[in-house]
Amino acid sequence: MSVVKKSAVRIASVAAAAAAAVGLFSTGAANADTFVPLPGAELHHTLPNGLGVTARIAHESALINPSMGSTPLHRNAWVSASAQVEVHGKHNGTKITPGYVVGCQVDISGGGANGGADVTSDYAGENVTGKLSTGGNLTLGPGQATSFLLLDIEKPDAYGNEGHQFATKFNGPNGSVTWTDSTIGLNGCGGYAQARAFVRVEVATDNGTSEFRVWGQPFSLG
Repeated sequence: MSVVKKSAVRIASVAAAAAAAVGLFSTGAANADTFVPLPGAELHHTLPNGLGVTARIAHESALINPSMGSTPLHRNAWVSASAQVEVHGKHNGTKITPGYVVGCQVDISGGGANGGADVTSDYAGENVTGKLSTGGNLTLGPGQATSFLLLDIEKPDAYGNEGHQFATKFNGPNGSVTWTDSTIGLNGCGGYAQARAFVRVEVATDNGTSEFRVWGQPFSLG
């Protein structure tokens, strides 16, 4: 009789320990970061003067943490990629400006090479935030989208005051920008949220300056 009781107690203890372990694993899984490999993008663009330009987003990925603040209103992601541009001919300098569009309960898939008109501003527009070289800390409500730029290069302006550039420039046949674990922090979005990489390419030639964008695939922020 006593043996049966001892076995029952032992079995109950093992069961309780197993249940506790399952509970810990479940909690960890619910809060675990999710690695998302992304396909990147490639665009072959021909300028009005016939000059060919190839732009791509390569080695793209995101590491998603759906609730850093233990609330569905906060998401965090670490994004990595490389922007690569090749100019197939003579040019007077080409600028590469990488960034991300982030949206809360809004379609940011857009269409064509230039993406959606609702979230593609001209960097002088109201929806773009600069000076965010280490990433964006954004607050968005439902139906809102904004863009932020990854680069912030300090350079004195024409008057010697502090200035900032959000692009890198090259004069040879190719140039690139690589970023690793840049942060996207989103607050205030109670519904689904997405982000999408873009690279703006601006090519100067004897005929003027032309600009286009290549867009990565939208991905969920949780």
